Amino acid sequence: MLHDPLFLIVVVAVLLVLVILMIGIGSFGVGGKFHARNSNRLMRYRIAAQAVAVVLILIYVTLRHAGGH
Repeated sequence: MLHDPLFLIVVVAVLLVLVILMIGIGSFGVGGKFHARNSNRLMRYRIAAQAVAVVLILIYVTLRHAGGH
């Protein structure tokens, strides 16, 4: 799996979602100006990154199932 470039792209996409989510949760917990300015933007970024990650996961599963791996 670690030698499969598509798998690595999927992992990076999922980690990106996690990072965006943690930044959002952290800013929510702290509050302040950063949260007030960026909470909606972070939510939009997370949703977009999550959609990309889900599509990549579906592509990975489809290609691996079709390839017999």
